[in-house]
Amino acid sequence: MAKVKIVKKKTNLFNRFESDRHKRVDRSWRKPRGIDCRVRRRFRGNLAMPVIGFGSNRKTRFLLPNYKKKFVVNNVQELDLLLMNREKYCAEIAAKVGAAKRIDIIRRAEELGVKLTNKKSAKITKYEKRIKKQKN
Repeated sequence: MAKVKIVKKKTNLFNRFESDRHKRVDRSWRKPRGIDCRVRRRFRGNLAMPVIGFGSNRKTRFLLPNYKKKFVVNNVQELDLLLMNREKYCAEIAAKVGAAKRIDIIRRAEELGVKLTNKKSAKITKYEKRIKKQKN
């Protein structure tokens, strides 16, 4: 079976109309509803509104470039869930996980054969440097 090419139609976010003008207007998208609003009326040269046509292909939605879906892992027990699904999913260690637990997760992932997206992080390199200094 041939793999479907992953196409991301729009990767940048839809910003709310006039959110760049006023600090009080948050960036998160809200549909403009004014009777004279040029964005709502889709005048040329104005912001694009989210429409169904910007959606990704259902077969490739949420897929990473390695054709696997991301699964966020906080501990070793959550990593064990991927044992049967390692062809479909790859693990990503959560940002809040500390260096010591992160090393345990990496070790267990190598045992299980689970792919990690963020194997090398700044936390681990700092942790390894600290351990080397303590040994010397």
